[in-house]
Amino acid sequence: MAKVTVLSLVRLLLSGAAALAFVLSIPAHAQDFDTYKVRLSGFWAYSTPSGSLQGSADSGTIDVQQDLGFNSYSTFVGKFDWKFTRKNHLYFVATPFNSSRQTVLDRTINFQGQTFVGGATIQSSLKSYLYAPGYQYDIIRRKRGHLGIGVQVDLFDASAKISAATVNGGQSETATGSLLAPIPVGGPEFRLYLTNSPKLFVEGNVYGMYFGGYGNFVSTADTIGWTLTKHLSVNAGYQLGSRLVVTNNSSSDRIGLRLTQKGALAGAEFSF
Repeated sequence: MAKVTVLSLVRLLLSGAAALAFVLSIPAHAQDFDTYKVRLSGFWAYSTPSGSLQGSADSGTIDVQQDLGFNSYSTFVGKFDWKFTRKNHLYFVATPFNSSRQTVLDRTINFQGQTFVGGATIQSSLKSYLYAPGYQYDIIRRKRGHLGIGVQVDLFDASAKISAATVNGGQSETATGSLLAPIPVGGPEFRLYLTNSPKLFVEGNVYGMYFGGYGNFVSTADTIGWTLTKHLSVNAGYQLGSRLVVTNNSSSDRIGLRLTQKGALAGAEFSF
């Protein structure tokens, strides 16, 4: 997703959050629709990756779509949410972003000091795991929803590997690199019930942080949900943009990564 599109979506969601804050600021004394102590969420995500890899600082960039041929793939997003008071949450999110592909190079690339010439058949893989412990405070909580602020530490554990057979079919040429980047982020999130019963609701969030020359991260996702029982709801929506940028200005094995994910979401929530 282009940078302009992501920023436009962020502005739109922030404007929506402001309107939601006004709606939820109307006093209400009835019990919350959204009452629970523990919530487990699991989502299937159909992700379309884009971006680039960079090895050592002098190796140039590698486009994950044009050079490596990475396509859309399925992945999983899981969340554990403990609401230990009416407005305070501790939570943990985990999701893998794994993709591999065999393709023929259109141009010569260099990764981690290893050169792969144009026309060679290569096998490449990118594995990126996100672990995110966080805290959320619901600034406004009413019968039909809430508006909160979340802060979390996104721990990205990523590794990349590119290999190609030699001309004589013997020992393969292989280059690998890794990245372990803890990135603190924060932003608004909300849930709003659209009817006078706890059946139909919408929810969304915007998280981000900028770190100067080191990198930045921004993500936003929105879903619509339907409550089936007191303990179960089903949800579907779209991850509008999740963009990670971590630069590499050294000659170590650490890689630089620009990775954007976007795609459909579908899953369920179990509340107790």
